[in-house]
Amino acid sequence: MLTVDFDRLEIGPGVRVIDVGCGQGRHSFEAYRRGADIVAFDRSSDDLADVKVMFGALAEAGEAPDYATAETVQGDALALPFEDGEFDVVIASEILEHIPSDDRAIAELIRILRPGGALAVTVPRWLPERICWLLSDEYHANEGGHVRIYRADELRRKITARGMRFRHGTHAHALHSPFWWLKCAVGVDNSDALPVRLYHRMLVWDMMERPLATRLAETALDPVIGKSVALYFTKPAVSGAGR
Repeated sequence: MLTVDFDRLEIGPGVRVIDVGCGQGRHSFEAYRRGADIVAFDRSSDDLADVKVMFGALAEAGEAPDYATAETVQGDALALPFEDGEFDVVIASEILEHIPSDDRAIAELIRILRPGGALAVTVPRWLPERICWLLSDEYHANEGGHVRIYRADELRRKITARGMRFRHGTHAHALHSPFWWLKCAVGVDNSDALPVRLYHRMLVWDMMERPLATRLAETALDPVIGKSVALYFTKPAVSGAGR
């Protein structure tokens, strides 16, 4: 389940990509399949170990081109261990809401992006996220949990204030918002609750089968209750160029 639009980012052979806060690696795997040179970056050694195994499995199964490269790097998003302008594309999906010093993290994301490169940032959308917070403290008030709720225009301003050019914004995963509202209502860790189990079964079916009915429903609902907002930027090719 991808939140980032890879076609919009033109990710393909020879493109150097970093997935900052890669988690279980869903965006990293897609970049690898498309022939990019991908760095999966996270602070969790356990997650990175699983991602590394999956990289190997994709290569062995022939699902990634021989010329593509994939590596995992552990570290802190506030001090990325890379040179200025090292990457063509920087992806930061669902991580900024976890980071108290988000301005420092944004500065680092921009620093490692080459001039002319693309940045994709996704965060939980304000309305669905606000409902989750109202329904459950457990949803966000935990170690490593969400520390803020963004409005899209607020995040956009934070990033363009550092010289980036805003290109496009979309919403995604509308069908997942009710699932999280259910989980928050019955208890985030109560996965055995019947409504949660039934809805989860539907989501798995939808992701595997991608039926036309649910695709149309999600497309219609994304602008209203999409769980995530995705913002796309480019870094000016000339330092100090206008936005």
